[in-house]
Amino acid sequence: MAEPGGPGNPGESQRHYRAPCPGCGAPVEFRSAQSTHAVCPYCQSTVVREGEQLSRIGKMAELFDDFSPLQLFAAGRIQGRHFTLVGRLQYAYAEGRWTEWVAQLDGAGQGETPEDRIGTLSEDNGAFVFSLPYALQRTPPEADDLRVGMTTAIDGRPFTVSSNQEVWLHAAQGELSHLPGLGERLRMVELRNDEGLVLSLDYGSAPPTASLGRSVQLADLQLSGLRDASDKEEKGGRNFSCPNCGAPVHVDLESSKSVTCGQCRSIIDLSAGLGAELKFATQDEPVRPLIPLGSKGQFNGSAWQVVGFQHRVGQEPGDDEQFGWSEYLLFNRKKGFCFLVDASDGWSLVAPTTGAPKMAGNANSATYLGKTYHKLYAYNAETTYVAGEFYWQVARGQKSFNRDFGLGKALLSSESTPQELTWSSGDRLDSAAVAQAFGMQAQAARFRRDEVKPFTAAPSLSIGTIIVIVVLILIMLSLLSTCSGSGSGGSYRSSGGSYGGYSSGGSHK
Repeated sequence: MAEPGGPGNPGESQRHYRAPCPGCGAPVEFRSAQSTHAVCPYCQSTVVREGEQLSRIGKMAELFDDFSPLQLFAAGRIQGRHFTLVGRLQYAYAEGRWTEWVAQLDGAGQGETPEDRIGTLSEDNGAFVFSLPYALQRTPPEADDLRVGMTTAIDGRPFTVSSNQEVWLHAAQGELSHLPGLGERLRMVELRNDEGLVLSLDYGSAPPTASLGRSVQLADLQLSGLRDASDKEEKGGRNFSCPNCGAPVHVDLESSKSVTCGQCRSIIDLSAGLGAELKFATQDEPVRPLIPLGSKGQFNGSAWQVVGFQHRVGQEPGDDEQFGWSEYLLFNRKKGFCFLVDASDGWSLVAPTTGAPKMAGNANSATYLGKTYHKLYAYNAETTYVAGEFYWQVARGQKSFNRDFGLGKALLSSESTPQELTWSSGDRLDSAAVAQAFGMQAQAARFRRDEVKPFTAAPSLSIGTIIVIVVLILIMLSLLSTCSGSGSGGSYRSSGGSYGGYSSGGSHK
């Protein structure tokens, strides 16, 4: 199975083709020999290339703006191979939208066809995945047979179905190797595995087409020609009136699908755009975040800003006791999004995984990238309060079934709904480190939690003392067992909280 970014030899630049737009006469340029369609940058006409002639086949919808640093003709390298972004596709689905950038690769790898030189750099849970076309050895199952969460084999390799969505093309820009009909509904299925691979199946054609990719960091792509951050700062976001109370609402992130009103605390749905009717849901009993929205903190050498906050409650199956935790959505322009989780049993910093860990049949463990994590908790989760902005369509009452796994300080969590299965991974954090990251050392006491730590003997204890302690513990356990009889008293977890707690946002794009 070929993987994206394989080695290749540098090749000569292709001859550029330029012709006047049939709609307005402005020049339309094709940099890739594999591009069959293009969108005129002046009149938005959609044109198709037939030999040396261009034909107009319609007009493209306006692009929705975003906060991505990517733009047309940005260039970079992946595993020693140069590429240029020549086109952009913006797709929509019921819960939001996402963007795919068309990447033209230079040179030709061994055994490659011309089509293999067209890659895709796509959004993925606030991060990025670089993919290349993948030639399926056999026809995959029908889309309706690929249920979210199930494991299936594609060309002999096991994958977990992570998303099965009906999508449609919203807008496009630049030159494209293919162009779905604008607004035409089609099915896309994504499958992931424990090696970090993402296999996308596009059922817009028969048989379906496929691409295979893995996660990338923009910093590792050695990108040049990125959009200047000041371009977005000058625009100053978007402003509108709250549809519930009329108070002014400001949106900083152009990619936000939900935002809360600072006056009445209503959740406002932005997924249809500001030109459409804005839907809202009122909220009572606000939960005040410990870390204010807009705060900036340093984690792992990068600056992150708090753009969203949500409080959630969990309940283990068969137990009537609930527990709660909070999640802060953090944003970095080049790294995307991650989550700072505040639970009664400690703080953690997690981010969505690209692949899908392999879970044991009894769900007591999960393996990812060669490491095995052991089950900590399994519970139903529900969102009870939100504030700020979110890149997915968040709402009170959103429910999911979560599983948390641990390996030392490392954490792994799954969150499943009927439409999607998402995973996140990260590490536990010391509460003092969290306070320091946001410059809130003076309030360090408010950050302290009942942090879970592995048992270690204090250096001052002698071996004899440790033996005495162990004996006393065994005696107490024996007495408790005798007293308890046949009674069972509630949950083994008093208040708990999700370690990985990845929010129900995380739509696959």
